[in-house]
Amino acid sequence: MAKVLMKGNEAIGEAAIRAGCLNYFAYPITPQSEVAEYLSKRLPEVGGVFLQGESEVAVGYMIFGASGAGERVMTTSSSPGISLMSEAISYIAAAECPAVFVNIMRGGPGLGGILPSQGDYFQATKGGGHGDYHLMVLAPDGVQEAVEMTMQAFTLAEKYRNPVMILGDGMIGQMMEPVEFRDDLKTEPSNKDDWATNGMSTRKSKKPNLVKSLFLDSTELNQHNMNLKAKYEQMKKEDVQYELYNADGEYQILLASYGTMSRVCRTAIDMLKEEGIEAAMFRPKTLFPFPEKQVHDAAAKDSCKCVISIEMSMGQMVEDVQRCVMGKKPVEFYGECGGEIPSPEKIIEIVKELIG
Repeated sequence: MAKVLMKGNEAIGEAAIRAGCLNYFAYPITPQSEVAEYLSKRLPEVGGVFLQGESEVAVGYMIFGASGAGERVMTTSSSPGISLMSEAISYIAAAECPAVFVNIMRGGPGLGGILPSQGDYFQATKGGGHGDYHLMVLAPDGVQEAVEMTMQAFTLAEKYRNPVMILGDGMIGQMMEPVEFRDDLKTEPSNKDDWATNGMSTRKSKKPNLVKSLFLDSTELNQHNMNLKAKYEQMKKEDVQYELYNADGEYQILLASYGTMSRVCRTAIDMLKEEGIEAAMFRPKTLFPFPEKQVHDAAAKDSCKCVISIEMSMGQMVEDVQRCVMGKKPVEFYGECGGEIPSPEKIIEIVKELIG
Protein backbone atom coordinates (compact mmCIF):
# COMPACT_ATOMS: atom_id res chain seq x y z
CA MET A 1 0.00 0.00 0.00
CA ALA A 2 1.27 3.50 -0.84
CA LYS A 3 2.23 5.81 1.98
CA VAL A 4 -0.01 8.74 2.90
CA LEU A 5 0.88 11.93 4.76
CA MET A 6 -1.03 12.06 8.03
CA LYS A 7 -0.95 13.80 11.39
CA GLY A 8 0.01 11.44 14.20
CA ASN A 9 -3.29 11.64 16.07
CA GLU A 10 -5.33 10.98 12.93
CA ALA A 11 -3.03 8.14 11.88
CA ILE A 12 -3.55 6.45 15.26
CA GLY A 13 -7.31 6.63 14.76
CA GLU A 14 -7.08 5.15 11.27
CA ALA A 15 -4.74 2.43 12.50
CA ALA A 16 -7.31 1.35 15.09
CA ILE A 17 -9.97 0.99 12.40
CA ARG A 18 -7.58 -0.97 10.16
CA ALA A 19 -6.92 -3.27 13.13
CA GLY A 20 -10.62 -4.07 13.42
CA CYS A 21 -11.54 -1.74 16.28
CA LEU A 22 -14.99 -0.29 15.72
CA ASN A 23 -15.62 0.96 19.25
CA TYR A 24 -14.11 4.21 20.51
CA PHE A 25 -15.09 6.17 23.61
CA ALA A 26 -13.20 9.31 24.64
CA TYR A 27 -13.22 12.76 26.18
CA PRO A 28 -11.26 15.60 24.53
CA ILE A 29 -7.99 16.85 25.98
CA THR A 30 -5.06 18.55 24.27
CA PRO A 31 -2.77 17.44 22.60
CA GLN A 32 -4.69 14.38 21.38
CA SER A 33 -8.18 15.68 20.63
CA GLU A 34 -7.73 15.18 16.87
CA VAL A 35 -8.05 11.41 17.40
CA ALA A 36 -11.62 11.90 18.58
CA GLU A 37 -12.33 14.45 15.87
CA TYR A 38 -11.08 12.06 13.20
CA LEU A 39 -12.91 8.99 14.54
CA SER A 40 -16.17 10.89 15.04
CA LYS A 41 -16.28 11.14 11.26
CA ARG A 42 -14.61 7.86 10.24
CA LEU A 43 -16.27 5.37 12.54
CA PRO A 44 -19.85 5.96 11.28
CA GLU A 45 -18.52 5.47 7.74
CA VAL A 46 -17.37 1.92 8.60
CA GLY A 47 -20.26 0.92 10.86
CA GLY A 48 -18.43 1.69 14.08
CA VAL A 49 -19.43 3.41 17.31
CA PHE A 50 -18.06 6.76 18.50
CA LEU A 51 -19.23 8.14 21.83
CA GLN A 52 -17.89 11.09 23.78
CA GLY A 53 -18.32 10.43 27.49
CA GLU A 54 -19.22 13.10 30.03
CA SER A 55 -15.79 12.67 31.63
CA GLU A 56 -12.68 10.50 31.52
CA VAL A 57 -14.01 8.61 34.55
CA ALA A 58 -17.09 7.64 32.57
CA VAL A 59 -14.99 6.75 29.53
CA GLY A 60 -12.88 4.34 31.58
CA TYR A 61 -15.95 2.33 32.53
CA MET A 62 -17.37 2.45 29.00
CA ILE A 63 -14.13 0.79 27.95
CA PHE A 64 -14.56 -1.79 30.72
CA GLY A 65 -18.08 -2.61 29.57
CA ALA A 66 -17.17 -3.01 25.91
CA SER A 67 -14.01 -5.02 26.63
CA GLY A 68 -15.89 -7.25 29.05
CA ALA A 69 -18.30 -8.04 26.23
CA GLY A 70 -15.35 -9.10 24.07
CA GLU A 71 -15.35 -6.12 21.69
CA ARG A 72 -12.20 -4.53 20.32
CA VAL A 73 -12.23 -1.11 21.99
CA MET A 74 -9.89 1.85 22.36
CA THR A 75 -9.68 5.23 23.99
CA THR A 76 -7.16 8.04 23.68
CA SER A 77 -6.34 10.71 26.20
CA SER A 78 -3.52 12.77 27.66
CA SER A 79 -1.88 12.75 31.06
CA PRO A 80 -4.57 14.13 33.48
CA GLY A 81 -7.22 12.22 31.54
CA ILE A 82 -5.37 8.94 32.02
CA SER A 83 -5.16 9.74 35.74
CA LEU A 84 -8.95 9.94 35.86
CA MET A 85 -9.22 6.58 34.05
CA SER A 86 -6.77 4.84 36.38
CA GLU A 87 -9.37 3.26 38.66
CA ALA A 88 -11.13 1.71 35.67
CA ILE A 89 -7.81 0.56 34.21
CA SER A 90 -7.09 -1.30 37.46
CA TYR A 91 -10.52 -2.97 37.24
CA ILE A 92 -9.96 -3.93 33.60
CA ALA A 93 -6.54 -5.42 34.35
CA ALA A 94 -7.92 -7.33 37.32
CA ALA A 95 -10.89 -8.64 35.33
CA GLU A 96 -8.49 -9.70 32.53
CA CYS A 97 -10.17 -7.81 29.72
CA PRO A 98 -8.34 -6.68 26.55
CA ALA A 99 -8.42 -2.97 25.78
CA VAL A 100 -6.16 -0.34 24.22
CA PHE A 101 -5.36 3.00 25.85
CA VAL A 102 -3.37 5.70 24.07
CA ASN A 103 -1.68 8.41 26.16
CA ILE A 104 -0.31 11.35 24.16
CA MET A 105 1.62 12.88 27.05
CA ARG A 106 1.63 16.55 27.98
CA GLY A 107 3.65 18.39 30.61
CA GLY A 108 2.78 17.98 34.28
CA PRO A 109 2.25 17.45 37.14
CA GLY A 110 -1.23 18.85 37.65
CA LEU A 111 -2.66 20.69 34.67
CA GLY A 112 0.90 21.48 33.62
CA GLY A 113 0.98 22.48 29.96
CA ILE A 114 -0.04 21.16 26.56
CA LEU A 115 3.46 20.76 25.09
CA PRO A 116 5.13 17.33 24.70
CA SER A 117 6.55 15.51 27.72
CA GLN A 118 7.57 12.05 28.90
CA GLY A 119 6.46 12.63 32.46
CA ASP A 120 3.99 9.72 32.60
CA TYR A 121 6.54 6.91 32.47
CA PHE A 122 6.00 6.04 36.14
CA GLN A 123 2.23 6.17 35.74
CA ALA A 124 2.27 3.84 32.76
CA THR A 125 4.88 1.30 33.85
CA LYS A 126 4.45 1.15 37.61
CA GLY A 127 0.70 0.70 37.73
CA GLY A 128 -1.00 4.09 37.82
CA GLY A 129 -4.04 2.75 39.63
CA HIS A 130 -4.34 0.60 42.74
CA GLY A 131 -3.19 -2.96 43.29
CA ASP A 132 -0.64 -5.36 41.83
CA TYR A 133 -1.11 -5.05 38.09
CA HIS A 134 0.78 -4.06 34.96
CA LEU A 135 -0.13 -2.71 31.56
CA MET A 136 1.84 -3.70 28.52
CA VAL A 137 3.32 -0.36 27.43
CA LEU A 138 4.50 0.35 23.87
CA ALA A 139 6.52 3.49 23.08
CA PRO A 140 6.64 4.62 19.41
CA ASP A 141 9.33 6.98 18.12
CA GLY A 142 7.23 8.49 15.34
CA VAL A 143 3.98 8.35 13.42
CA GLN A 144 4.76 5.17 11.45
CA GLU A 145 5.65 3.25 14.58
CA ALA A 146 2.59 4.68 16.35
CA VAL A 147 0.46 3.20 13.55
CA GLU A 148 2.16 -0.19 13.76
CA MET A 149 2.04 -0.35 17.55
CA THR A 150 -1.62 0.67 17.62
CA MET A 151 -2.46 -2.20 15.27
CA GLN A 152 -0.29 -4.64 17.24
CA ALA A 153 -1.80 -3.50 20.52
CA PHE A 154 -5.16 -5.17 19.90
CA THR A 155 -3.50 -8.52 19.18
CA LEU A 156 -1.33 -8.24 22.29
CA ALA A 157 -4.27 -7.16 24.45
CA GLU A 158 -6.21 -10.25 23.37
CA LYS A 159 -3.20 -12.55 23.69
CA TYR A 160 -2.81 -11.63 27.35
CA ARG A 161 -6.36 -10.47 28.10
CA ASN A 162 -4.79 -7.33 29.48
CA PRO A 163 -4.88 -3.59 28.77
CA VAL A 164 -2.16 -2.30 26.45
CA MET A 165 -1.05 1.32 26.49
CA ILE A 166 0.55 3.26 23.64
CA LEU A 167 2.72 5.88 25.35
CA GLY A 168 3.50 8.71 22.99
CA ASP A 169 4.03 12.42 23.50
CA GLY A 170 2.49 15.58 22.14
CA MET A 171 5.01 15.81 19.33
CA ILE A 172 4.09 12.36 17.98
CA GLY A 173 0.43 13.30 18.12
CA GLN A 174 0.87 16.63 16.36
CA MET A 175 3.60 15.95 13.77
CA MET A 176 2.87 14.87 10.19
CA GLU A 177 4.79 12.04 8.54
CA PRO A 178 4.20 9.62 5.66
CA VAL A 179 2.70 6.38 6.95
CA GLU A 180 1.75 2.97 5.62
CA PHE A 181 -1.03 0.81 7.06
CA ARG A 182 0.22 -2.76 6.76
CA ASP A 183 -2.45 -5.35 6.08
CA ASP A 184 -0.38 -8.07 7.76
CA LEU A 185 -0.80 -6.35 11.13
CA LYS A 186 -4.56 -6.87 11.09
CA THR A 187 -5.70 -9.96 12.97
CA GLU A 188 -9.02 -11.55 13.75
CA PRO A 189 -10.24 -11.35 17.37
CA SER A 190 -9.32 -14.32 19.51
CA ASN A 191 -11.96 -16.69 20.92
CA LYS A 192 -13.92 -14.45 23.25
CA ASP A 193 -16.60 -17.09 23.80
CA ASP A 194 -14.39 -18.67 26.46
CA TRP A 195 -14.53 -15.68 28.79
CA ALA A 196 -16.55 -12.67 27.53
CA THR A 197 -20.09 -11.70 28.54
CA ASN A 198 -21.23 -11.75 24.93
CA GLY A 199 -24.47 -13.72 25.25
CA MET A 200 -25.03 -17.48 25.19
CA SER A 201 -27.23 -18.03 22.15
CA THR A 202 -24.41 -18.75 19.69
CA ARG A 203 -21.98 -20.49 22.02
CA LYS A 204 -21.25 -24.18 21.96
CA SER A 205 -20.94 -24.09 25.72
CA LYS A 206 -23.99 -22.84 27.57
CA LYS A 207 -22.00 -22.14 30.72
CA PRO A 208 -22.31 -18.45 31.60
CA ASN A 209 -19.15 -16.34 31.59
CA LEU A 210 -18.38 -14.04 34.50
CA VAL A 211 -16.11 -10.99 34.25
CA LYS A 212 -15.16 -9.70 37.70
CA SER A 213 -12.42 -8.26 39.86
CA LEU A 214 -13.96 -8.97 43.27
CA PHE A 215 -12.40 -11.80 45.30
CA LEU A 216 -13.55 -11.66 48.93
CA ASP A 217 -11.76 -14.86 49.92
CA SER A 218 -8.13 -14.03 50.72
CA THR A 219 -6.81 -17.32 49.35
CA GLU A 220 -8.69 -16.85 46.10
CA LEU A 221 -7.48 -13.24 45.72
CA ASN A 222 -3.90 -14.27 46.41
CA GLN A 223 -4.11 -16.98 43.75
CA HIS A 224 -5.64 -14.54 41.28
CA ASN A 225 -2.73 -12.14 41.79
CA MET A 226 -0.28 -15.00 41.35
CA ASN A 227 -1.95 -15.86 38.05
CA LEU A 228 -1.67 -12.24 36.93
CA LYS A 229 2.00 -12.18 37.92
CA ALA A 230 2.63 -15.29 35.83
CA LYS A 231 1.08 -13.49 32.86
CA TYR A 232 3.40 -10.53 33.32
CA GLU A 233 6.35 -12.89 33.46
CA GLN A 234 5.17 -14.42 30.18
CA MET A 235 5.18 -10.93 28.64
CA LYS A 236 8.82 -10.55 29.71
CA LYS A 237 9.74 -13.82 28.01
CA GLU A 238 7.79 -13.41 24.77
CA ASP A 239 7.13 -9.77 23.89
CA VAL A 240 10.08 -7.56 24.78
CA GLN A 241 10.85 -5.10 21.97
CA TYR A 242 13.87 -2.80 21.67
CA GLU A 243 16.32 -1.17 19.26
CA LEU A 244 20.09 -0.79 19.45
CA TYR A 245 21.56 2.01 17.34
CA ASN A 246 25.24 2.17 16.32
CA ALA A 247 26.00 -0.62 18.79
CA ASP A 248 27.72 -3.17 16.52
CA GLY A 249 31.22 -1.83 17.09
CA GLU A 250 33.04 -0.24 20.01
CA TYR A 251 31.41 2.74 21.74
CA GLN A 252 32.45 4.91 24.65
CA ILE A 253 29.02 5.84 25.94
CA LEU A 254 25.54 4.33 25.77
CA LEU A 255 22.55 6.64 25.53
CA ALA A 256 19.24 5.26 26.80
CA SER A 257 16.18 6.98 25.39
CA TYR A 258 12.69 6.30 24.05
CA GLY A 259 10.01 7.89 21.92
CA THR A 260 10.60 11.27 20.31
CA MET A 261 13.69 11.86 22.45
CA SER A 262 15.39 8.85 20.86
CA ARG A 263 15.25 10.55 17.46
CA VAL A 264 17.17 13.51 18.84
CA CYS A 265 19.70 11.11 20.37
CA ARG A 266 20.11 9.35 17.02
CA THR A 267 21.00 12.66 15.38
CA ALA A 268 23.49 13.44 18.15
CA ILE A 269 25.16 10.04 17.70
CA ASP A 270 25.56 10.66 13.96
CA MET A 271 27.08 14.08 14.63
CA LEU A 272 29.46 12.63 17.24
CA LYS A 273 30.59 9.98 14.75
CA GLU A 274 31.65 12.74 12.36
CA GLU A 275 33.93 14.01 15.13
CA GLY A 276 35.39 10.54 15.71
CA ILE A 277 33.45 9.87 18.93
CA GLU A 278 31.53 6.60 19.05
CA ALA A 279 28.29 6.52 21.00
CA ALA A 280 25.43 4.02 20.88
CA MET A 281 21.78 4.15 21.84
CA PHE A 282 19.51 1.68 23.57
CA ARG A 283 15.83 2.34 22.85
CA PRO A 284 13.15 0.31 24.60
CA LYS A 285 10.08 -0.10 22.42
CA THR A 286 8.28 -1.86 25.25
CA LEU A 287 8.52 0.11 28.49
CA PHE A 288 6.76 -2.78 30.18
CA PRO A 289 8.07 -5.37 29.83
CA PHE A 290 11.34 -3.44 30.01
CA PRO A 291 14.24 -5.01 28.07
CA GLU A 292 16.24 -5.74 31.22
CA LYS A 293 18.85 -8.17 29.92
CA GLN A 294 19.38 -6.26 26.70
CA VAL A 295 20.20 -2.94 28.36
CA HIS A 296 22.43 -4.72 30.88
CA ASP A 297 24.38 -6.43 28.10
CA ALA A 298 24.72 -3.22 26.08
CA ALA A 299 26.08 -1.36 29.12
CA ALA A 300 28.44 -4.21 30.03
CA LYS A 301 30.47 -3.87 26.83
CA ASP A 302 34.14 -3.31 27.73
CA SER A 303 34.52 -0.15 25.66
CA CYS A 304 31.49 1.51 27.30
CA LYS A 305 32.51 3.96 30.03
CA CYS A 306 29.07 5.01 31.21
CA VAL A 307 25.35 5.12 30.44
CA ILE A 308 23.18 8.22 30.31
CA SER A 309 19.39 8.22 30.27
CA ILE A 310 18.08 11.18 28.28
CA GLU A 311 14.41 11.96 28.77
CA MET A 312 11.77 14.64 28.41
CA SER A 313 11.17 14.40 32.16
CA MET A 314 12.94 15.02 35.43
CA GLY A 315 14.17 11.41 35.57
CA GLN A 316 11.88 8.37 35.42
CA MET A 317 13.13 5.70 33.00
CA VAL A 318 16.60 6.25 34.48
CA GLU A 319 15.51 4.25 37.53
CA ASP A 320 14.85 1.18 35.37
CA VAL A 321 18.14 1.70 33.56
CA GLN A 322 20.01 1.87 36.87
CA ARG A 323 18.24 -1.25 38.10
CA CYS A 324 19.16 -3.22 34.99
CA VAL A 325 22.78 -2.04 34.72
CA MET A 326 23.23 -3.30 38.31
CA GLY A 327 26.14 -1.03 39.09
CA LYS A 328 28.36 -2.43 36.32
CA LYS A 329 28.78 1.07 34.86
CA PRO A 330 27.93 4.59 36.09
CA VAL A 331 24.42 5.65 35.06
CA GLU A 332 23.83 9.38 34.59
CA PHE A 333 20.70 11.36 33.73
CA TYR A 334 19.85 14.42 31.72
CA GLY A 335 16.36 15.67 31.08
CA GLU A 336 14.19 18.66 30.31
CA CYS A 337 10.42 18.85 30.56
CA GLY A 338 7.34 20.97 30.10
CA GLY A 339 7.86 21.15 26.36
CA GLU A 340 11.58 21.83 26.42
CA ILE A 341 13.35 19.21 24.29
CA PRO A 342 17.12 18.64 24.63
CA SER A 343 18.85 19.48 21.35
CA PRO A 344 21.43 17.27 19.62
CA GLU A 345 24.04 19.93 20.42
CA LYS A 346 23.19 19.76 24.13
CA ILE A 347 23.45 15.97 24.11
CA ILE A 348 26.83 16.20 22.36
CA GLU A 349 28.02 18.63 25.03
CA ILE A 350 26.95 16.26 27.81
CA VAL A 351 28.54 13.24 26.15
CA LYS A 352 31.88 15.04 25.77
CA GLU A 353 31.82 16.03 29.45
CA LEU A 354 31.12 12.44 30.58
CA ILE A 355 33.80 10.75 28.49
CA GLY A 356 36.37 13.39 29.43
